[in-house]
Formats: sequence, C-alpha cells, structure tokens
Amino acid sequence: MLTVRGLKKTYDARGRRVEAIGDVTFSVADGEFVCVVGPSGCGKTTLLRCVAGLLPPTSGEVHVEGRSVTGPPDGLAVVFQEYGRSLFPWLRVADNVDLPLRAAGMAKAKRVELVREALESVGLADAHHAYPWQLSGGMQQRVAIARAIAYQPRVLLMDEPFAAVDAQTRADLEDLIRSVWRRLGVTLVFVTHDIDESVYLGQRVIMLSSSPTTVAEDLAIDLPTDRDQLATRSDPRFTELRGRVYAQIQKAKQERQ
Repeated sequence: MLTVRGLKKTYDARGRRVEAIGDVTFSVADGEFVCVVGPSGCGKTTLLRCVAGLLPPTSGEVHVEGRSVTGPPDGLAVVFQEYGRSLFPWLRVADNVDLPLRAAGMAKAKRVELVREALESVGLADAHHAYPWQLSGGMQQRVAIARAIAYQPRVLLMDEPFAAVDAQTRADLEDLIRSVWRRLGVTLVFVTHDIDESVYLGQRVIMLSSSPTTVAEDLAIDLPTDRDQLATRSDPRFTELRGRVYAQIQKAKQERQ
C-alpha cells in the first residue's frame, strides 16, 4: 500500500546544508498498523510530511498504491499533533468534519451520513452543533480523527496526535484509534516519541536513527491483536519489546553525541 524508497531530505539554510533525512526505506502492507519512533529532532515529522506529499523530498521515492507521490494523494489523510490549529474555530464540529467531503464535491446526503457515522465512531454523536473551542483538548482531537475517517482514506498518517493531551485521555484515544483501525481496515502509519505507545499500538515499530535519519531497526510486535491498557502493558512480552525499542533509541542518542 505504501512504499518509501531511498528518501532523503536536505535543507539549505543560512548558507549551510542540513541533512535532515539521510536515507530511509520501508514499506507498509495494506491494512497494516506501523508506528515510527526515534530520538527528538531525528526528522519524524519531516518524514511524515514527505510521505503525505506536503513536502518534496530531495531525492528518493514515495508510492501509495503503486502511484508516485508528487503532492497530497487521493485516499490519504493526515491527523496532526496540533489539533487546535487544524480545526476551524468559526465552524461547528459537523462543518469541520464535512469540509474535505464538500471540497471533494460529494453529494450532500452522502456527506451528512459520513459525518454522522464518523462522529459516532469517535464518541461525539451529540457534538454536531458545538464549536471546537467549546470542547476539551481530547474531544477536539476526536473531531480531527473523525474528519480524517469521514474522508474514508485508504492510508491514514498520524503525527504524534496524542502528545498534547493528558495521560487518561491519551489511553482512551489509543484504544479509540486501534478500534477505528480494526473496523475500517485502513493502512495506518503512526509517528510518536512515546516508546510504550508505539509498542502498545503497532504491529511493527520502525525505529529511526539520529539525524541524518536512517531506519535503525524494523521490529515486529508479536502481541495479541486484542489489547488492553492493563493486561497488555503488564504482559512480560510487552516489557521485553519496550526494552528493545528503548535500547535502540538510547543507542541513537549516544551516536548523535
């Protein structure tokens, strides 16, 4: 479904070249849930923006469903960390979710149905007429997720979407996104700086090196498909996998120093 091959990104700033992404190659199968982690400043967001077609790579290729990405591709949606900036405060919740559907020229009856289903799926069935600023941070992020899934993407990219919410809300949103992923069968790439979160959510964890970024390790997460915040996180295998990811991230930090 998604292939990244030899992707590099270099910035020219103030007379010097900064190599943000050195050489990244990986692929994601149809319907797979992959998490991407790495040390701070390693280029995770830059990588995601290149994959989404929002930022042109210096070299290398990105393909979605076999088609080269030269701009935001059809069938791909992104949920950003900064939910407050991605929602329009003057539009009601339903209108925020409806916006990409209207831009796509979809018939009104179909749009109304998809907006309703999306808001119900994230637990906001009664929030249609509210404004984003009337909602908590966690609820605002649910609106952003609803907008993405209403678009019915085949590929969903998420850039540290739960980093700005409290721990309890974060756990709820983690379980929500796994539920959405399993129900819709969407291909999901989830960027996070949280090691525990990456192991809890993903079927694979791609670990990045320090900048200039490469793939340090691609780890299969062989935990049960059904996961629970208490049972899964107390599983000895979870602890073992978490330790493996933590060790790789610490190694990347030391190499940067």
